[in-house]
Amino acid sequence: MNAEDRVERAKTLYERAVFSGDVSVLTSAERGLDAVEADVALARGRILHARFLNERASAGSPPVEDPAELPLFERAIESYRALGDTRGEAEALFWIGCLHQVIRRDNVTAVPYLEQSCRMAAQIGDKPTQSEALRHLGIAAHMAGRLDEARERLEESSRLGREIGALPVVAANMVGLAYVAAAQGRRADALTALDEAHAIAQAHGAHAIVRQTEQARTKI
Repeated sequence: MNAEDRVERAKTLYERAVFSGDVSVLTSAERGLDAVEADVALARGRILHARFLNERASAGSPPVEDPAELPLFERAIESYRALGDTRGEAEALFWIGCLHQVIRRDNVTAVPYLEQSCRMAAQIGDKPTQSEALRHLGIAAHMAGRLDEARERLEESSRLGREIGALPVVAANMVGLAYVAAAQGRRADALTALDEAHAIAQAHGAHAIVRQTEQARTKI
């Protein structure tokens, strides 16, 4: 049920409560609206995160974290937990982990969130969230020098991404795999990965990933 459906249902239940006197339906209406508010909080947090990434790519100085981002994700996760929405909770956990890793450069804090998100997403078959969590766990492993683990995580993320058609995510993973290959002395594999990443990114209009492949070529 999407947000519009939940709001419309709340209206219908309000009318039932008013005209039939059955106030018990209001609890269901409130839970539906709680779900809408959780979805909106998560979406607003993602927008702030996207702005940070854009500023990081274009600004001359490091961007500043928006103080509203983490509270939005925390509000979302509290609501999803209260509602028993495992899918929403797994996604919110991922975004909290992503914030700590990408914005705060704190993998020690980020990894437990990402791992929990990955486990929960796998349990319910939420492949998009599982793929994203694996990607960022691969990044964390790479940064820690655990190259075999990084490769395994990124390859599994890519496998899931291909299954669900999230090819820009696959392209981003291929850039990561290129860096891992280069660090392991597999330069030919690194260049092949960049070729694939570039082709996928161009085909899907993922211009930011295209730029990442070009930057990686100068470093590998």
